[in-house]
Amino acid sequence: MEPVMPTDPKRTSPDKPGTSPANRSLERGVEILRAFRPGSDLLGNGELADRTGLSRATVSRLSQTLVGMGLLQQEPLRKGYRLAPAVLSLAHAMRSGSTILQVAAPLMRALAESKRINVGLAAPDRDEMVYLESIRYSRRVAFRNVVSGQRVPMELTSLGHAHLATCSTARRKALYEVFKARRSTQWPLLLGEIERSITRVRESGFCAASWQPEVVALATPVNTEEACYSLNVSVSTVESMEAVVAALSAPLLELRDAILSAMARRVNA
Repeated sequence: MEPVMPTDPKRTSPDKPGTSPANRSLERGVEILRAFRPGSDLLGNGELADRTGLSRATVSRLSQTLVGMGLLQQEPLRKGYRLAPAVLSLAHAMRSGSTILQVAAPLMRALAESKRINVGLAAPDRDEMVYLESIRYSRRVAFRNVVSGQRVPMELTSLGHAHLATCSTARRKALYEVFKARRSTQWPLLLGEIERSITRVRESGFCAASWQPEVVALATPVNTEEACYSLNVSVSTVESMEAVVAALSAPLLELRDAILSAMARRVNA
């Protein structure tokens, strides 16, 4: 079974904007929707309760409400729920209405095609990074396909390390506690890698990581008025990380600057 994801918003999410109190029923309903991940398309009340930390009675009540709202589908014979098509329409609306994607996607594709590399743009979601766009043009065959909406670990990836470099000390400390609980035996070594990446971002504007065999990725933060994103380039290669950094760090930073310039022109238009 897929491990239960952390759900305490104080530990895994930035502070809520505004001063009005949070709506607990709404928060709990969203937690049920968040429980669905690739490989877990059909979930029963017990599994949803385990993943969200909610009682079965609460899960049952909220799931029926979500069915009525068209966000979940119920399968009585298998005693479970799956996400409904309306959820996909929400994702489509997000992508089509995203200013950063409208600006960045053509520039990302041009670099990917010219260098025959992979280029991705991601945003943080709690303690993970979510791909908004992924253009795959690696020169070597890779057995891993990355698509929009896919999640990757913040603590292992260059995308995540680039984001951590932009976090406040308090936010980063809270995330470190989540990472430490999830990877206790690896944590001392992993913490050193993250801190080195943060230093490199602050000194050079980018960081590098290789969390998949024979895949090297570089990432840089993209700070816009609306949010902070992470931009990466990656290749499947047997070359050293130093060689990849020498070849791709400048194109990565140039792409970041081109995206920010295009965003600024759009705002000022």
